[in-house]
Amino acid sequence: MERVRAHVHISGRVQGVNFRAYARDKARAAGLEGWVRNLSDGRVEAVFEGSRSAVQRMVSWCYSGPIHAEVEKVDLVWEEPNGNEGSFAILW
Repeated sequence: MERVRAHVHISGRVQGVNFRAYARDKARAAGLEGWVRNLSDGRVEAVFEGSRSAVQRMVSWCYSGPIHAEVEKVDLVWEEPNGNEGSFAILW
């Protein structure tokens, strides 16, 4: 299994629509490690680490998000996986 790490910033109406909770649940179901958090500028930031196929599915989901989200932009950076993230969590 090839392990990869994606660092994303999601812009649009992505706060107040349960984006973080949905991302956490989907990432855990996919067996991913990492985290998700709201940023003070209104964006959501997340790191997904795990198998290439599972990470790619999560990144693809970020382009739509949960039903009430209105995603305008996703900035994606592929990083070296570090294996230090642990169970997927919401950061505060």
